Amino acid sequence: MVEQSIWMQKVAADPGHSHWYIERFRSLARAGEDLAGEARLIDAMAPRGARILDAGCGSGRLGGYLAAAGHHVVGVDVDPVLIEAAEHDHPGPRWLVGDLAELDLPARGITEPFDLVVSAGNVMTFLAPSTRVRVLTRLRAHLTGDGRAVIGFGAGRDYEFDQFLDDAAEAGFTADLLLSTWDLRPFTDDSDFLVAILRPA
Repeated sequence: MVEQSIWMQKVAADPGHSHWYIERFRSLARAGEDLAGEARLIDAMAPRGARILDAGCGSGRLGGYLAAAGHHVVGVDVDPVLIEAAEHDHPGPRWLVGDLAELDLPARGITEPFDLVVSAGNVMTFLAPSTRVRVLTRLRAHLTGDGRAVIGFGAGRDYEFDQFLDDAAEAGFTADLLLSTWDLRPFTDDSDFLVAILRPA
């Protein structure tokens, strides 16, 4: 067994946490907030009809947008409450409950590799620290040879950007491009957010 994720530790401590998260984004959507910035970047990078893995998909806002844009989306999240919300709010993609540290989609009948993997919403910082390299290795294993992974998270969450990039290299990735936002602003030494576009080394 792998160490339990920080997210599921939060859920164990506060059983209402997942429902709060779901309602937060439903409320933002009702208010007309733009919740698709990350998905627009992924869509711009993807060939039409791409196979996209939404790793740590939450309640499905990114994967739902990408499926509506014509891509073939599989979303995986460790939290079954979030997956249930994704199935309700964003029918179309294949939504699966699973721990990214144990990700093995071929064992679940999904044998074709992905053109793109996206992991947004600070997913990396909700992993158990002992599983970070393992998760990145599993994401790498699900990509095509020329595929790319796009991973974004904020500073101040006990995962330094330099450490993440070292972990990504250990997992078999090399960085193509580092950004500080999902709307393509360049990454600098004082950036408080990282969007890393990675490819297999």
